[in-house]
Amino acid sequence: QVQLVESGGGLVHTGGSLRLSCEASGFTFRSTAMSWYRQAPGKEPKERELVASISSGGTGTNYANSVKGRFTISRDNAKHMVYLQLNSLGPEDTAVYYCTRIDGLPLNSKTWGQGTQVTVSS
Repeated sequence: QVQLVESGGGLVHTGGSLRLSCEASGFTFRSTAMSWYRQAPGKEPKERELVASISSGGTGTNYANSVKGRFTISRDNAKHMVYLQLNSLGPEDTAVYYCTRIDGLPLNSKTWGQGTQVTVSS
C-alpha cells in the first residue's frame, strides 16, 4: 500500500532554514509527480495549502506565491525521496507539512503521511 513518511521538521527562529524529507513506497515513484502541502494551526485538513509540486522526472516545479524564492522542491527517484528546502522562514510558515502524490484526487481522498511539524519563532 502507499506509504509516505515525512521528517525533518523542527523549531527554528525567523530567518532560519530546514530541509524536509519524504520517503515514499507502495507505488511507481519514478512515474509519479509529487507535491508538498501544509496545514497551518487552527486549519482543517480540507484547508491544506499546496506549497510546491514537482514532475515525475524532477525537471518541472511549481510553487505557491507565498513561498516562491524561499522554498525549493527536489526529488531523488533512485531513493524514492522528495525533499523541500525551506529558507528565510517566518512565523507564517508554521504548519504541519505533508507530501503526497499528484493524482487528481480531492484532498480528503488522498493518501497522507503523518506530516512533520515546522514551528518558526519570531
